[in-house]
Amino acid sequence: MSAFGSDETLFSAVASSQPLAARMRPRTLDEYVGQDHVLAPGKPLREAIERGTPGSIILWGPPGSGKTTLAAVIAGATGRVFVPFSAVTEGVPRIREIVSQARERLATGGRQTILFIDEIHRLNKAQQDSLLPPTEEGVVTLIGATTENPSFEINGALLSRTRVFVLQPLAPADLEALVRRALADRERGLGAQELSVGDEAIALIAEEADGDARRALTVLEAAAAHVGIRGEITVESAREAMQKRFARYDKAGEEHFNLLSAYHKSLRGSDPQGALYWMARMLDGGEDPMTLFRRAIAMAAEDIGLADPNALQLAVAARDAFHMLGPPEGYLPLAEMTIYLATAPKSNSTKRALDAAFEAARDTPAAPTPLHIRNAPTRLMKELGYHRGYRYAHDSPDAYLAQDYLPEVLLGREFYAPGPFGFEKRIAERLAWWAERREEQLRAEAERGGAEGGTEEGV
Repeated sequence: MSAFGSDETLFSAVASSQPLAARMRPRTLDEYVGQDHVLAPGKPLREAIERGTPGSIILWGPPGSGKTTLAAVIAGATGRVFVPFSAVTEGVPRIREIVSQARERLATGGRQTILFIDEIHRLNKAQQDSLLPPTEEGVVTLIGATTENPSFEINGALLSRTRVFVLQPLAPADLEALVRRALADRERGLGAQELSVGDEAIALIAEEADGDARRALTVLEAAAAHVGIRGEITVESAREAMQKRFARYDKAGEEHFNLLSAYHKSLRGSDPQGALYWMARMLDGGEDPMTLFRRAIAMAAEDIGLADPNALQLAVAARDAFHMLGPPEGYLPLAEMTIYLATAPKSNSTKRALDAAFEAARDTPAAPTPLHIRNAPTRLMKELGYHRGYRYAHDSPDAYLAQDYLPEVLLGREFYAPGPFGFEKRIAERLAWWAERREEQLRAEAERGGAEGGTEEGV
C-alpha cells in the first residue's frame, strides 16, 4: 500500500469521467502553451485580453491547436460568462436564446457574455446574419473557431466585425511540455499514478501527435491505461497506444489547395523531393489521383512547354497508365511522371506566348485576315483577290518563303520567344535561320523590283 492508500483507491482518485485532454485544459494565460506569435507579452491579442477588451474574434487553426481552450481562457481572464454553441447541432433559436439571456444580464448589471461558436464555418448565411446585430451592439462578444479559411467560409459582413487570429500546430517542444505537465499533475493529470516515462517515449508522443495537443494527451492516457499504475511507458508501449495518424488533409477545404499548390510549385521549382512528398501527402489523405494528373498535365504545358516536348506526352501517358493499372501499381507512373517533370528543363514561353496572343486578339478583334492567306473556293472570291499572291512554302527547296501572316495592324509583333533551355535552343536556332532566309528573300525581291523599275523608267 502506498502513502495514498490501496491501488484501487489511488486509481479511483485519479480516474475521471473526463478524458485527460479535457482535464488538462489550461485555465489561465500562464498555463496556455504555444501560440506565442499571438499571445506573447506585447502581442495585440495578449494586450487586449489583459485589458479586458478582447473584442469579437475568429480563431482559425488546425484541430488540437487550442482554439476552444483559448476561448475559455479569454472568458476567464476577462470575467465574462462563457456560453458555448455548436454550429453542428444548434440553430438560430438557440442563438436568440443566448442573446436574450446576455441582454438580461447586462440590463441587471451582470457580467458580459462570450458566445463561443465551434466550427463556425458550418453556419449557413442566415445563421451568420443572425449574429450581426448582437455582435455589433456589443450584447455578446463573439469568438468563433474554425479549421477552414474564414475568407471562404464566413460572410463578409460578419468577417468585417471580427478580427482573425491564426493558430499554428503546436511545436514538438510545446507538446513535450504538455505531456510532462500531465505526468506531473496529481490533481488533474496522471501524477498520482507514479508512472515512469523515458525522454524518448515523450519525444515520440510529441512528434507523432502532428501538432495536436488533444492527440498527444489522448495517446499518453491510453499508454498509461495500458501499463497501469507505477508502470513504465516505453517507446514500444507508446507506439502500441498510438492509433494510425490521419493526414491533416481535407479534399474539399483549403488544405486541398495548399497541398496542390505546394506540389505544383515543387515541380516548377525543379525539386523532385518536395514534389514527391506533397504527392504522397495528398494520396495518403485520400486525394483522387486524377487531381494530381490534371495539375501535372497543366504544369507540363505551362512551366516546361517546348523546353521538353516529351514532358506533356509523358504526363498524359502516365495518366493513361494509371487508368489501366489502378492503385497501388498506378502510383508508380504517377511518381515517375512527378520526378520527370520536376527534373525537366523549364520554360514558360508557351504561357507567355498565349497570354500575349490573347491580349493582341482582344485589342484587335476586327483586324481583317490578309487577302493572300484567305481561301478562294468561289470565282467571286478569286475576283476579289482572295488567295492572290499566296506563296506555297514547299515550292522552295528550304520549305520556306517569306510572307506575312499577321493582320497589317500587328505586323512585326512577336508573341513567342523561345527560352534558353532544352529543346527550345533548337527552336531558337530554327527561328533565327528562318529570319535569315526571310531577309535574304526580301532583299532579293527588292533588288529584282528595283531592276524592273529602272527598266520601266528608261522606257
